[in-house]
This record gives sequence, C-alpha cells and structure tokens, in this order.
Amino acid sequence: MFFEFNRENKKKANDIIARYPDKRQKSAVMPLLDLAQRQNNNWISKDVISHIAKILDMPEIKVYEVASFYTMYNLKPVGKYLLQFCKTTPCMLRGIDKILKDCKNKLGIELDETTIDQLFTIKEVECLGACANAPVVQINDDYVEDLTSESFLKIIEDLKSGKSYKIGSQSGRRCSEPEA
Repeated sequence: MFFEFNRENKKKANDIIARYPDKRQKSAVMPLLDLAQRQNNNWISKDVISHIAKILDMPEIKVYEVASFYTMYNLKPVGKYLLQFCKTTPCMLRGIDKILKDCKNKLGIELDETTIDQLFTIKEVECLGACANAPVVQINDDYVEDLTSESFLKIIEDLKSGKSYKIGSQSGRRCSEPEA
C-alpha cells in the first residue's frame, strides 16, 4: 500500500510544518501523524510512517517511536467506530467493567479486536479526563458519559443501524453538575 497526503491534506501538512521554527520542524510529527491517520482510515501504516519521515527528514524509527508510544495512534486497522473504554479508578467505581463486559458479549469480540463487519473495535485506555461524568467511553473523537450498560448498548444498536447517538452525558446532566 502506498501512502501520501492528498491535495487538501498536503496543504494542511505544509501549514502545520510552517508553525515550527527552522530546524525544529520535526516537532510537527504528532499533528502530521494525526492528519495521516484520519486520511488513512484511522490507522498508521508503515507507508504513513515512511511518508512522514521523508517529509520531516527524520529516521522512520523516530516516527514509529512516537506513533507506538501514544495510544491515540492506531498501528493496525480499526473499525469504523473505535470504542475506547476508560479503565481508571473513577470509571471502574462507576461500573465501566460491566459496561465493557456487556459490550464484548454484544459484539462478540475481545479487547483490541474488530468485529467481522469492520464496524467496531474495542480498546482499553487510561484516563479520558472526564472523571466527574464517569463512566466514560470515547467513540472516535466523541465522549459518551454517565453511562449504564443499557444506555451504551442502545448506542451500539444505533450505530449498527446508521443512526446518530447523543454525545456527552447520557443521563441528562449538563457538564458535570451534581446528579439529581
């Protein structure tokens, strides 16, 4: 597979690189990885790493080191919906383990697996930073918060049938106001 930025993203890549001072353009590696991942069906292939290394004039291993260190970069293909389950203490205390177990049963997959229809991939991640609204799952770029197994399984059904889902609190709370 060959990768290079499309016309629109090539312009964006040049704009990103231009933000950095001379001899410091290698610092653009993270935003370029993000841009490439979005263009490349939400994952970083070896060709993406090679392309970015060439653009930034840096060794491929250095680009790979960044891509492999941060969980926001996917080093293998993922489903259309990347479900990232927060596994830190507030989410665990509020029931994320049950939600994850029920999700795995519903989809018939385990952690770091993708459904046969390529719709869903499940991952565990560290803190998503929405502790006051635990439990939290990130779906692609969006957070769903104040989850129960029932509310999350409904979101799964909506996604399967092509419907939209409510971003943010599933219990109706605004921001992180106290529960009624």
